[in-house]
Amino acid sequence: MLFRKKRSSLIEGGILDGAVDNHSHILYGVDDGVRTLEESLTILQYMEEQGFRKVWLTPHTMEDVPNTTGGLKARFGELKAAYKGGLELDLASEYMMDPPFVERMRRGDLLFHDEDMVLVETSTWSAPYEFWDILEEMMSSGYRPVIAHPERYRYMEMRDYERLHKMGCRLQLNIPSIVGFYGSREKAKAEALLGKGWYDMAGTDTHRFRIQKHWLNEPVITDKVMAQLTALVHL
Repeated sequence: MLFRKKRSSLIEGGILDGAVDNHSHILYGVDDGVRTLEESLTILQYMEEQGFRKVWLTPHTMEDVPNTTGGLKARFGELKAAYKGGLELDLASEYMMDPPFVERMRRGDLLFHDEDMVLVETSTWSAPYEFWDILEEMMSSGYRPVIAHPERYRYMEMRDYERLHKMGCRLQLNIPSIVGFYGSREKAKAEALLGKGWYDMAGTDTHRFRIQKHWLNEPVITDKVMAQLTALVHL
């Protein structure tokens, strides 16, 4: 198949019709994402207009953002009560792989992405102590790790991604990486992982409405990348 060099935005490409956002910070007032209920509702309305079908709300949980499962469920209930649109909404969390996470995991106090998947992240610059051991413990305990935006981790190389893929971890693409939002290195790594078929899902990682509108309309996606991305955003 021949791919044109013409570049399109995600909206122009039409791939958002029926798409699932697996990672967002749209739940208001709980982390560094959306601050107000009004902005949450504005973003959700915009996403529905662009064709999204389902949005996972995945606020941070970490040592510096000590959200509780009960507190997040209560805020999620408030948002669902206020939202009158047609998007399917679901709640999980993005867990930093820090010592409190390990304790939480061992207690089984987690918000799951689907039945047994747990969205986890690390520092951009370095892996946590015993990173691989924690992943192995998660899997032996019946949890499936979903590695959030792996293309953004400066310390990871292709052999690390291959190891994650082979051991059964899921990899979640941040869609803005594909349009160069985080930089050229992240864009190149995202394209390489996408080309190998190692991603299992995609998410917007939305924190602010104005930023989301910007990268969704950036004409930087080639037909080849658009074709590779199409199936992924519907999982």
